[in-house]
Amino acid sequence: MAKIPDKPEDVFVPLTQDYQKVFGKELISLILYGSAAGGSYVKGKSDINLLVVLTAEAINRLEDSLATVKHWKKCRVAVPLVMTKAFIENSLDCYPIEFLNMKNRHILIYGENVLEQLNFKPEDLRLQTERELKGKLILLRQGYLETEGNARQLKQLISRSFTAFISIFNALLHLKQQSAPHKRRDTIKEMAKLFAVDAEVFLSCADIKEGVDKLSGEEVAGVFKKYLREVEKICNIVDAL
Repeated sequence: MAKIPDKPEDVFVPLTQDYQKVFGKELISLILYGSAAGGSYVKGKSDINLLVVLTAEAINRLEDSLATVKHWKKCRVAVPLVMTKAFIENSLDCYPIEFLNMKNRHILIYGENVLEQLNFKPEDLRLQTERELKGKLILLRQGYLETEGNARQLKQLISRSFTAFISIFNALLHLKQQSAPHKRRDTIKEMAKLFAVDAEVFLSCADIKEGVDKLSGEEVAGVFKKYLREVEKICNIVDAL
């Protein structure tokens, strides 16, 4: 029977063995990324996010891995991202934020560390940061109207959107100082220091995301209003970079 691991490292050896059985020498890398690689793993709640890097030949026979993926889903290993080295190298201008966050928060499980040497152009990062921020701001406003002001739905909206903002913050910190903290609360505090962002608002959103807040319905509405205002302010900051 599949067992949810106490910590991500518990699955590294059997996970590697299973993917090696499927792809053999055509398996280039297995890499853990996301919250489980950044010290935020919570058993039973967090997914284990996996990047699988294959040769160009192996990526055309994904059907061979269907049973393996199905098995590990029962252990909260998410359906993996599957790529080739060439795809990663050719996509850094399109998805710099995503690959930067992988680079900053990953653990090599097996093979070649294809993320370690990635470099990003500042103009690509800035452009995607602006696009993501403005898109998220539009969706937050639309989402607010859909909630009709309901506190429970507002919490859900904050929780769904929050992780994306941490990724954007990490990109902004990289632009400013070429580094970012590993833990999201430290990321928020660093943003407050360098960009005059209201840390308390985003820390309250972190509490909501983690299910540890004790806010009343009225307080949730107040946090969301400040959340919108801070996101708009950050949009203006990015415009000026």
